[in-house]
Amino acid sequence: MLGLNNFAQQFAAETSPKVMLLLALFVSVFGIGVVVASRRSRKTSYETSNKLSNESLSVREKLSKSRGSFTSAISVALTRSSITQQTWDELEEALLRADVGVATTTRVLAPLRELAKAKKITEPSQLILELQQQMTAQLSANSRQLNFDQSLGAPNIWLVVGVNGAGKTTTIGKLSAQQHALGRSVLLAAGDTFRAAAGEQLETWAKRSGAEIVRGAEGGDPSSVIFDGVARATSRKIDLVLADTAGRLQNNTNLMEELAKVRRVADKSSAKVTEVLLVIDATTGQNGLNQAKQFSLATQVTGVVLTKLDGSAKGGIVFAIETELAIPVKLVGLGETIDDLVAFDAAEFVSALFN
Repeated sequence: MLGLNNFAQQFAAETSPKVMLLLALFVSVFGIGVVVASRRSRKTSYETSNKLSNESLSVREKLSKSRGSFTSAISVALTRSSITQQTWDELEEALLRADVGVATTTRVLAPLRELAKAKKITEPSQLILELQQQMTAQLSANSRQLNFDQSLGAPNIWLVVGVNGAGKTTTIGKLSAQQHALGRSVLLAAGDTFRAAAGEQLETWAKRSGAEIVRGAEGGDPSSVIFDGVARATSRKIDLVLADTAGRLQNNTNLMEELAKVRRVADKSSAKVTEVLLVIDATTGQNGLNQAKQFSLATQVTGVVLTKLDGSAKGGIVFAIETELAIPVKLVGLGETIDDLVAFDAAEFVSALFN
């Protein structure tokens, strides 16, 4: 018994330092791990926060040209102690300069004049707040979802129309990349056979976005290219056909007839046209409204893609298109990268114009 006790004491004496050393080492490593994890967590949190902050600023920053005319008029109005006739004149001029359009400008300002007349708003700051709410209300009722019918059992067809130079082919390429990222298979139909560079551009975008492409002979029949594209997409069970179309001047009768023919051919196929997107260059201002009228008559436009909005002081064309033609702006281009083609957010757009 005594020998057993002596052995236990000797064992404890020999192992205790080792155990304590192992415990100390464990605590040290664990502590370092906690600190590192904590720092990584804080770093990730900071990076995420910083990224979100940058994203929230990007729309506002990229709309600086459109915002300029509004903010200058607003700044002047806010310096006054009351709402005067000069205030109304300046706001009206700012809206017209931004290409909101006469009809929409009148519709936005009329109820505000009534509120001021009834003394329900008396301060310039109240007027500006009501103006922002009125402008948002002009846009908020429109559905902006891109139409894709998953129940078809056949390809969806998105026709993309617009004049040359509006950014039509580039928009198709960006849409292809975005839809491919959503897990949809895509085929590009190079229906703008009258412009040689269009087919080459689409070929490049097809490679970049993982899409298939169907091209026709230069100067050939655009409708046959669309037909062949849909036929191939159907046989290969491809989800979406993005069809490019000719884009000469919108007042060219032959162009409108050709586009109407493309639409008829697409409608007769085994697939279904679920979107007709009109691409408009925002820098063209009120001319974009005329384009929308012409193209809509020929192809039954379902949505507008407003490109180059970051470089335009005429962002007010959004209001003219939506309120006068009841065609929703679904996408806007705010730069050159794929991610710069974004869903249009009415509240964010109006807020960016005012702040």
